[in-house]
Amino acid sequence: MAPSVSISVCIVVVVAWATFILYVAACDLSSLEPEAKALQESGWWGAHNNPSSRCNWYGITWNAGHGYVTEIDLANVHLGTSLKLNFSSLPNLVRLDLRGTALQGSIPLEIGMLSKLTYLDLSNNNLTGGLPHSLTNLTQLEWFDISSNQITGPIPAFLWLLNNLTYLAMHGNQINGFISQKLGNLTNLVHLDLGHNNFVGPIPSSLWHLTNLTHLDISGNQINGSISIEIGNLKILSHLYLDANNLIGTIPTRLTECNGLQELLLSHNYLKGSIPPYMSRLSLLKSINFSHNFISGQIPFGFITSLTLLDLSYNNLTGPIPFTFIYVEKLNLSYNSFKGQIPDNYGVYHTPDTLMGNKYLDADTMDFPPPLPFSPSRNRSIVSKIKLFVPIIIFLGFLVLGGLLFRKCKVKKTQFESRETKNGNLFSIWNYDGHIAYEDIIEATEDFDIKYCIGTGGYGSVYKAELPCGKVVALKKLHHSESENPNFDVSFRNEVKVLTEIRHRNIIKLHGFCLHKRCMFLVYEYMERGSLFYVLNNDVEATELDWRKRVNIIKDTTHALSYMHHECIPTIIHRDITSNNILLNSKLEAFVSDFGTAKLLDHDSSNQTLVAGTYGYIAPELAYTMKVTEKCDVYSFGVVALEILMGRHPTELLTSLSSLSSQNVMLHEILDQRLPPPNHLVVHDIFLVATIAFACLQTKPKSRPEMKSVSQEFLSRKKPIAKPLHAFSLWQLRNQELYMVGSGDETQF
Repeated sequence: MAPSVSISVCIVVVVAWATFILYVAACDLSSLEPEAKALQESGWWGAHNNPSSRCNWYGITWNAGHGYVTEIDLANVHLGTSLKLNFSSLPNLVRLDLRGTALQGSIPLEIGMLSKLTYLDLSNNNLTGGLPHSLTNLTQLEWFDISSNQITGPIPAFLWLLNNLTYLAMHGNQINGFISQKLGNLTNLVHLDLGHNNFVGPIPSSLWHLTNLTHLDISGNQINGSISIEIGNLKILSHLYLDANNLIGTIPTRLTECNGLQELLLSHNYLKGSIPPYMSRLSLLKSINFSHNFISGQIPFGFITSLTLLDLSYNNLTGPIPFTFIYVEKLNLSYNSFKGQIPDNYGVYHTPDTLMGNKYLDADTMDFPPPLPFSPSRNRSIVSKIKLFVPIIIFLGFLVLGGLLFRKCKVKKTQFESRETKNGNLFSIWNYDGHIAYEDIIEATEDFDIKYCIGTGGYGSVYKAELPCGKVVALKKLHHSESENPNFDVSFRNEVKVLTEIRHRNIIKLHGFCLHKRCMFLVYEYMERGSLFYVLNNDVEATELDWRKRVNIIKDTTHALSYMHHECIPTIIHRDITSNNILLNSKLEAFVSDFGTAKLLDHDSSNQTLVAGTYGYIAPELAYTMKVTEKCDVYSFGVVALEILMGRHPTELLTSLSSLSSQNVMLHEILDQRLPPPNHLVVHDIFLVATIAFACLQTKPKSRPEMKSVSQEFLSRKKPIAKPLHAFSLWQLRNQELYMVGSGDETQF
C-alpha cells in the first residue's frame, strides 16, 4: 500500500473516532443532567425513556461540540397537555416547533427565558389567554406563528419591538383592538398574517412601508377606513388578502405598481369607484376577487388576460364583457349591470350562472344555444349591408316595432310579458300565464298522469315534463282538493313571491308558474339526482357521494342561506331546511328548494307565526316560543350537516350528546361507514364541517353562528389541521374546545 494512502486511511479513522467521542460526550448524563431532566419531566417522551439514551429521543437536536439541546421539533405529535417545559434548563434552545400537538392552556411566562430562540411555532393548538409580556425577551426571534388557537386580548405593544421578525402569523384567533403604528418597526417582515381575528380601526400607515413583505393577510376582521395609495410601495408583494372587512373608498391606482402580485382578494367590503386602469401591468396575477362591493364603471381596456380565477360578482359594473374573459378558468360576473351581447363561445367555457343577475345582457344569448353552422357576426354583417342598401327594410322595421309597442301598451297590467315561440319555449319567458305554455305542459304530462309523477311534497306533487323545445322541467302542482284551501294557496303564492325576488346559484330556479283555475303549478329547473335525502338513503348513490362532494354540498347550502339571511331585503327565512329540500343536479351540486313556508322577515315587527318545518330539524326554541328568526334555519342546517357526514339522520346522536356516554365517542366513529375514511386532502374540511355543525346545534339561539360567518369560514384559507380525526371527541366538538368559542351574543370563528 502506498504511504499516502495509509496516511489518508489513518486520518479518516482518527476523525471518525473523534466524532464518536464528541457524540458520546454530548450524551453524557453528567454533563447534560439539567436538560435531560427537563425533557423527561415534561412527560412528552414517556417516563420509560432512559436519559442515558436521550440522543435517540424523537425530535431532539443536540449540539455535539458543546453538549446542549438546540432544537425541539415535535410538530404534529399529539401531546394534549399544557406547555410545561422547564424552559430555564434549556437556555441554548434556538428552535421550538410544537405546531399541531393539541397543546392546551396559556403560554407560560417562563417562555421568555429562551433568549436565544429564533423559531417559535405554536400554531394549530388549543392555547388560550393573552400573549405573555415575557415574549419581549425573545429579541432574536425571526419566526413566530400562533395561528389557529384561541388567543385573546390585544397585541401587546412589546411585540412590535421584536424587529428581527421575518414571519409573523396570528391567523384564526380572537385577538382584538387596533393594529398599532409600531408595526412599522418590523422592517424585516416578509410574511404578515393577522387574518380572521377581531381587529378594528384603520390599517396603520406604517404598514405600507414594510417593503420586504411578500404575504399580507388582514382578512376577516373589522378593519375600516380606506386602502392607502402608498400600497404601491410594496413592490414584491405576492399575496394580498384584505377581504371580509369594512373597507371603504376606492381601489388605489398605485396598486398596479405591486408588480409581484399573484393573488388579490378585496371581496366583501364597501369599496366603490372603478377598477384601476393598467392592471395588465400585473403580469404575474392569477387570482382576483373583488366580489360583494360597490365597484362601478367598465372593465378597463387590456385587463389581465393571464388570470385563472376572476370573481367580480355583486357589484355595479357596466359596459360589455371583454371577449378575453371566456378563457379565465374560474369566472363569476353575476349580479352586475353588464350590457350588450355575450362573447361568442362563452357557453363553451362557462355556465349561465356566471352571468346571472345581469338584466341588460342580450337575452337572445342567455340560453347558451349550440353554435350555428355559420358565424353570428358574419350574419349580422350581412343584415347591416342589407339595411344600408335596401332602405325599405328599415322602414318596415319601424312599422313592426311600432306595432309591437302599440300591442304592448294594450296589454293589461295584470298580465305578464311573453316572448314565447309557437312551440311554447317556456325558458324564453318569465312568470308566463298563457294558454300555449299551459297546453304544452298538459300535453307533455298527459294531463298530469301519475306515470310522470316523481315525488309528493307538502302541498302538491312533482312531475317531470319534456317541453316541445326539448327542455326538461320539474312541475310542482297543487292538488285539486288543496287548491281550494286558503292556507295552501298562501303557501303556493308565497313560494312564487320569494323565488321571483331572489337569485342565487345554489337556490332552485323558478322558470314560471300558472295560476289557472283548473290547476296551479310552478315550473322549475329539473334536478336529475333528486333530493339529498334520497341519495343518502340509497347505498349505491350514497357511495358515489364521496367526502369531497359531501363537503361541497354543505358549502353550497351555507352560501345559499347566507345570501337569504344577509343579502336579501327583507331577510328571507326558509323555515324548513331538510335533506328532502336540498336537491342535486347531474353534477351532484346542491340547490335549496321548497320555499312554500319561507318567511320574509321584517326585523322591526313581531316575528311570531305558526310553527313550520319538519320534525327532527326544527329548532328547540320553537317548542316554547312562536318567534321565528334566522337562527331557526341555522339549527336546521346543523342537523343537515351532521346527516351528510353520518349518512343518516342524527336522531340518536342528538339525544345522547347531553349524556356522559358521548364523551368517549370520537369523530371518526360517526362518519358514514359506507365510504372509505377521509384522506389527508379532505380531513380539514370534515373537521371544520363537524365543528360548525355542533356550533349550529347550540340550544341557545344567540350562541349559534350567523350563516354569513359560516360562509366566510368555508372561504377562508386557514391552515389544514395536521391531526387525525380519531384525535377529536364529539364532546370536544360540542363544547367548541378546539376551534371556536362564544363571544358575546354571537359565536366567533
